[in-house]
Amino acid sequence: MDPKRELTSVDLAALVTELNRYEGAKVDKAYLYGDDLLRLKMRDFDRGRLELLLEVGDIKRAHLAAQEHVPDAPGRPPNFAMMLRNRLSGADFAGVEQYEFDRILTFTFERGDENTKIVVELFGQGNIAILDETGEVVRSLETVRLKSRTVAPGSQYEYPSSRLDPLTISRDALGRHMDQSDTDVVRTIATQLNLGGLYAEEICTRAGVEKTLDIADATDEDYDKIYDAIVELRHQVRSGEFDPRVYLDDEGAVVDVTPFPLEEHQNAGLDEEAHDSFNDALDDYFFRLDLTADEQEATSNRPDFEEQIAKQQRIIEQQEQAIEGFDEQANEERHRAELLYANYDLVDDVIETIRGAREEGVPWDDIAAKLDSGAEQGIPAAEAVEDVDGANGTATIALDDTTVTVDVSMGVEKNADRLYTEAKRIQEKKQGALAAIEDTREELEAAKRRRDEWEADDEEDEDEDEEPEETDWLSLGSVPVKSTEHWFERFRWFHTSDGYLVVGGRNADQNEELVKKYMSKHDRFFHTQAHGGPVTLLKATGPSEPAQKVDFSEETLREAAQFAVSYSSIWKEGRFADDAYMVEPSQVSKTPESGEYVEKGSFVIRGDRRYFEDMPAKVAVGIQCEDETRVIGGPPSAIETRAETTLTLTPGQYAQNDAAKLCYRRLRERFADKSFVRKIASPDQIQEFLPPGGSDILDD
Repeated sequence: MDPKRELTSVDLAALVTELNRYEGAKVDKAYLYGDDLLRLKMRDFDRGRLELLLEVGDIKRAHLAAQEHVPDAPGRPPNFAMMLRNRLSGADFAGVEQYEFDRILTFTFERGDENTKIVVELFGQGNIAILDETGEVVRSLETVRLKSRTVAPGSQYEYPSSRLDPLTISRDALGRHMDQSDTDVVRTIATQLNLGGLYAEEICTRAGVEKTLDIADATDEDYDKIYDAIVELRHQVRSGEFDPRVYLDDEGAVVDVTPFPLEEHQNAGLDEEAHDSFNDALDDYFFRLDLTADEQEATSNRPDFEEQIAKQQRIIEQQEQAIEGFDEQANEERHRAELLYANYDLVDDVIETIRGAREEGVPWDDIAAKLDSGAEQGIPAAEAVEDVDGANGTATIALDDTTVTVDVSMGVEKNADRLYTEAKRIQEKKQGALAAIEDTREELEAAKRRRDEWEADDEEDEDEDEEPEETDWLSLGSVPVKSTEHWFERFRWFHTSDGYLVVGGRNADQNEELVKKYMSKHDRFFHTQAHGGPVTLLKATGPSEPAQKVDFSEETLREAAQFAVSYSSIWKEGRFADDAYMVEPSQVSKTPESGEYVEKGSFVIRGDRRYFEDMPAKVAVGIQCEDETRVIGGPPSAIETRAETTLTLTPGQYAQNDAAKLCYRRLRERFADKSFVRKIASPDQIQEFLPPGGSDILDD
């Protein structure tokens, strides 16, 4: 059993009850470790010092920690931590809420001059957003810009779309949601009722219902048992009377932590340890989980490819389920709109009756009473109205087997149009989800390739006695072609001498795409001092790899800076050197100062920059034969170590396409296998690596 690394919605529901007992504690300081662990040092007048840990990286957790389990304070606090200290120092902890049944916690802190909320997203990539009293994002660890929601400084914080809360579901609603499924009982509870895999199994076990029972064969009696088990779970979560457990496997390693004992774990024979509070259990669990991870890292450097692959497969499965949900939602909205037209006279009668009463000043409660009276008299329009909502100015009407909520300030047509528009919006969300699933599939394939490459390297290492012979590729009569498609090939790119990927935009659209889609928090952003340079990213990790800090060498940084200069507008101008600068991703923004405008493909840089002065405008193009066979190009120091043969170019007289043809002819002459260069390095392929503008070839 793999150890839990993220808290569930049930965990958070129980945790909120315990954390709210510390209301009134005062904040002393805030610390940020790396870019995913936030620590709030607080003091409670009755309990003394409190340490609140909020982590949103590979491990996602929130709990109070014992002082001996708190990491030492980091060095100079980053801007995020300093901002929090300014806002929270001396503030009172006013409580925490779970957003609906989602894995989101909102902590509220009150101080005389300003109130602050900390929203902790413990799902997906994880995030922490700091909000002011109006709900505007002051700062966030990650910027999120999706069709469905935005989390960015200066914008109103947007929670994700609402999800069903299984702890508030009625027996009738449970039956309706279960009946919508076409799979077995346990999967239906996990997905339709949003309880997840573990608690879906626990509900089945407590209810005595077979997990693999096909939903089509489930009876009302089965639903009753499932509902009773959920009510029992609801009571355990909301009572605050927890009996926390930390579960261990046969080797004594922690695998789970829960606010109360689970029959599933007891049946599996897991060892268990009781704790006085759920916070204590969480603290003990995650502290021991960190120790286990450290021990495993010390004994093996092999990346956990299987976990990476499994993670991408889980994401794809979730995305596919979301897409199915979008179709269902859109169809439901269209069905409601069609019902309005199919019952036009009835709906129009309801709207006109309520609207007329409101124009005469009749209170909403009186309108509801008159409709109830009309229903008792058998008036069809009154019988159809199930509810009226004065706060929103709506009426809910029963039409055939469906209820439709209409805005009584609009006619039938506009209400139907509103539903059609909502269906269209949901379909657009589906298109975004389809694009996202393709990206995830690419990341899955990349993880599989890395696993295969690692295993291939292991096989080669086993044959250490054999000295590999160097191949003279230039004189070889037939050079085998070996090529693989990569995500970065649409952009300008090269690999540094240390093997790190550098990518640059070819135009404004690609500049935008690189920053929004491919820039990660540990990357480096380069640009030229002069206007007209490409966005250049020095990648710490690939798009499908977990983010991690990298100590880039000076040689790698200078190669990235030279790349930014060489493919900028100075090449067209015939200049041979210029300055470039480097910043952290957190310093890059699309939000301009008041009264200013940021063009497409351009960005606002805030904070200190590191400059690289007089970087030469010079590139090399060559033919790579080892690992892959292809044309490559970039800073000479990086290309010459990877290519079998190279040509060096500087700003000059030959137009880009002419320079590419000259390079092609000279490279082709150097290989005995003339057809090889034609296959992998045509003039068009070479031109992809040449800067825009005229060039001279230095090599003879």
